[in-house]
Amino acid sequence: MNQRGLCSKRGVMKVLVCAGLTLLTGERNSSARQQSGADVAASAERGRKEFVQSCGFCHGADATGARGPDLMRSPLVAHDVKGDQIGPVIRQGRPDKGMPAMPLSDAQILDIAAFLHARAAEAMRSSGVPKVYPVEKLLTGNAEAGKAFFNGAGGCTKCHSVTGDLAGVASKHSSPIELEARMLYPGGKHRTAVVTLASGEQVKGAVEHADDFVIAVRDEKGWYRSFRRDSIKVEIDDRLADHRELLGKLTQKDVHNLFAYIETLK
Repeated sequence: MNQRGLCSKRGVMKVLVCAGLTLLTGERNSSARQQSGADVAASAERGRKEFVQSCGFCHGADATGARGPDLMRSPLVAHDVKGDQIGPVIRQGRPDKGMPAMPLSDAQILDIAAFLHARAAEAMRSSGVPKVYPVEKLLTGNAEAGKAFFNGAGGCTKCHSVTGDLAGVASKHSSPIELEARMLYPGGKHRTAVVTLASGEQVKGAVEHADDFVIAVRDEKGWYRSFRRDSIKVEIDDRLADHRELLGKLTQKDVHNLFAYIETLK
C-alpha cells in the first residue's frame, strides 16, 4: 500500500474512533441526565410527603395556602437555591407569624425545597390560558369585600387611586387574564436611586443593577453608570417593596376579592 493510501486509511480510522467516542459520550451524558432527573423526582416525592406532614396543616398539602400563605407565590421560594432561603425559615420558624421552628435535617430540607420547586415548575407549565377566557371563572370574589380590602387592610390607597392611576384600568387591558397577571406580577423597572459621590455630586436614575458591592443606574441623560458601594452613599426608592410584601400575605380569598373589585374600574 502506498503512503497516500495508508494515510487515507488512518484518517478513516480516526474518524470512526472519534465518532464512536462521541456516541459513547452522548449515551453517557444522556444516561446521567436521566439519572439526575430520576434523583430530582425522587427527592421531590420525599419532600412532598415531608411537606404534607410538617407544613401542610398551614400551607396546604399542595403548598397553595391554607392558614399560612400560598408558597407558590412566595418570593422566598422563587429565590431559593437548594434550600438556602427555605432552610433558615424552617429551622428558625417565624414565631411572630405563628410558624414554629422545625428541627428537620439538611436532607429533609433539600427534599422539601425540591418539592416546592417542582410544584412551582408544574404551575408554570400549566399557566397557559386561552386568550378568550370566560371572565366568570375569574370573578369568584366579592367586589365589595375587595373594595373594603383595597381601602383598608390592604393599604393599596397608599400608592394607588381609583380616580388617578387606576381610573379605567379594567378597560386598558385586552383581557381579564392580562389584568390579573399585571396585578400579581407587575412588570417594568420600578426602583430608582440617588447616588451621592464623595465629592458631593449626586447621580439619579433607574436602578439597572444592585448588589452588596456595586450599584448601577441609568441616569437622566440615558448614560449607564456604575459605582462601588463602599465609596458612595445610596438611597434606593423601591415602589414595589410594599407590593411584594403584600403579595406574600394575601390569601386566595383576598386575591379573588381584590381582582373582582379592580375589574369594576372601567
